[in-house]
Amino acid sequence: MTTATKTITYDRPWMYPKQKASLFGPARYSITEASTKSGKTVGAIVWLTEQALEGEEGYNYWWIAPIYPQAKIAYRRLKRALPRALYTSNETELTITLRNGAVIWFKGSEHPDALYGEDVYAAVIDEATRCKEESWHAVRTTLTATRGPIRIIGNVKGRRNWAYRMARRAEAGEPNMSYHKITWRDAAAAGILELDEIEDARRQLPAAVFRELYEAEASDDEGNPFGVAAIRLCVRPLSAEAPVAYGVDLAKSHDYTVVTGLDKNGHVCSFSRYQKPWLETINEIKAQVGNVPALVDSTGVGDPILEALQQGGHINFEGFKFSSQSKQMLMEGLAVAVQRAQVGFPEGVIVNEMEQFEYAYTRTGVLYSAPEGMYDDAVCSLALAVRRATMRVPTQQHVIYDAMQLVNVDL
Repeated sequence: MTTATKTITYDRPWMYPKQKASLFGPARYSITEASTKSGKTVGAIVWLTEQALEGEEGYNYWWIAPIYPQAKIAYRRLKRALPRALYTSNETELTITLRNGAVIWFKGSEHPDALYGEDVYAAVIDEATRCKEESWHAVRTTLTATRGPIRIIGNVKGRRNWAYRMARRAEAGEPNMSYHKITWRDAAAAGILELDEIEDARRQLPAAVFRELYEAEASDDEGNPFGVAAIRLCVRPLSAEAPVAYGVDLAKSHDYTVVTGLDKNGHVCSFSRYQKPWLETINEIKAQVGNVPALVDSTGVGDPILEALQQGGHINFEGFKFSSQSKQMLMEGLAVAVQRAQVGFPEGVIVNEMEQFEYAYTRTGVLYSAPEGMYDDAVCSLALAVRRATMRVPTQQHVIYDAMQLVNVDL
């Protein structure tokens, strides 16, 4: 590709397809979880430079690293790559000013308060899982007036960080966001990494560390009630069988309404997720569920929605009121089904939400929820569906239809 801005003619360096796609798409927010040494930093430097080449006198472009010394590494890389006649540099402020007057700044995230104030036209946050969340908040404010794009890149480092949560939002398809994953396999296929070096790293590093650094897979942090390994064992394609039970988690605007159907084997066979006005939501649910038994979130505004669903004699819709105690019971039932591999669900939103779901002990019991700023609607909908499938009338014994399999338990 060749672009021209004023008197600058520029030829983009070669990049392999996944490297290029992760940075040069149309989304304003692009989040990339990548293997170490896969070219993510070099590619992001190229992207930011191209943004600046399209800029004007006094336009600011930021590179944010976890700490100032790391920002210097990217600064020096760009200085080595650019023709000397194209820029002037300031070693004290760590800036590169291009011939068109645009300024690329290289900063650390150690002091978030120092990042407020400027208008920034494009930014990169490098090694984002190691940058402070408060720094992300500050950088986001600098892009407000300009509506500038941002590229968030880095290795995976656990699940309890803002970059991991952003990646899951992007992966779930939130508007104006894109998600990319680059593993050692992609880099090796492009000739960036050598296979013998990968195998040496696999031998030398703990398995969880290798998965994070080279396969971009988060380790199973403590606090997930289902167990990430158990979740993965339950992943299977969407079933083509007929549904025997539904779970409905209701929301209108901020969260999502999610409707999940399970077949007789406990496999998800129907799934929808949307934000619509209540009248449309009611009609959508009725059309999807039909006369199949369904357990519906009847908490707060959900109560009149349940009544509307039940109008006309639709007794297949039953209510479930969420409280800390009832949610604990609901999630523990789902956890049992997952850990016994008695429920199945496809890749995508359900898996993403389940892998980031957390529990914590409190004075009043166990609190189950998604991390702050994330969603748990699909988890709740699945849990309601599993719960609805277990609801059977006991006789002399307590009969649990445990994740679609009848199990007699003597009381």
